[in-house]
Amino acid sequence: MTCSFENCPGEYETQSIAHTVRRDGQIIVIDHVPAEVCPVCGDVLFLPETVRAIERLLADMGQPHSSVPLYEFA
Repeated sequence: MTCSFENCPGEYETQSIAHTVRRDGQIIVIDHVPAEVCPVCGDVLFLPETVRAIERLLADMGQPHSSVPLYEFA
């Protein structure tokens, strides 16, 4: 599928990405999310079922799989 950004010649490719969400003051990173990514401009699209799965995951958040360091840009 051709990229949806005007004048971008890229074609979306299926990739697994890390998706970041800010929720209730927390930064949540969800790894291995299937997405359509434009290799030219970097635009990311999620299929509707992926969005629903992310919403379910966020609604039923248990203990995180792991933690990562967080650095603030000063």
